[in-house]
Amino acid sequence: MEIKKLEAMIEAILFTMGEAVEVERIASALDHDVDTIRKIIHNMMDRYEGDERGIKIIELDNSFQMCTKAQMYEAIVKIAHVPKKHILTDVLLESLSIIAYKQPITKQQIESIRGVKSDHAVNKLVEYNLVCEVGRMDAPGRPILFGTTEDFLRNFGIASLEDLPVVAPEKVADFKMEAEEEVQLQLDI
Repeated sequence: MEIKKLEAMIEAILFTMGEAVEVERIASALDHDVDTIRKIIHNMMDRYEGDERGIKIIELDNSFQMCTKAQMYEAIVKIAHVPKKHILTDVLLESLSIIAYKQPITKQQIESIRGVKSDHAVNKLVEYNLVCEVGRMDAPGRPILFGTTEDFLRNFGIASLEDLPVVAPEKVADFKMEAEEEVQLQLDI
């Protein structure tokens, strides 16, 4: 099958699905190997970025999705309803970062790290579809394990969890020292 026809079929699949589609599913549907399909999609991504187009293809954790470019927002909101923006407070961001880096994780583990109840924060993150239930811990009570979603990756502009920034070791040491000083101050009071 020629490349142009494969590109057209990939484009049709991504457009029609409207959500991220695993590269394996695309390859299977087109009776081609995954590496070839991935290369074709990456070439398409480069062309979409280079052309004056309103859409692009993004990669999300071994899946691909067609979406509009951010620069097109002004034109889109004139015709569509303005999407509700979710506000991520410091509490939500703190909880989300704990989940992102420590997943899968239970509410109790989040609360242990934060030092305060986190029910509201986790529930809001689930409501915003940034976090979801990924399973149950094999422990008494079988607590829910939480992890991030594709929407998390999409909203933060990262392709996979491996792309999360790594905290420099010297920063970790600084944070640890600050925490120890804070604990010591509380003990002195």
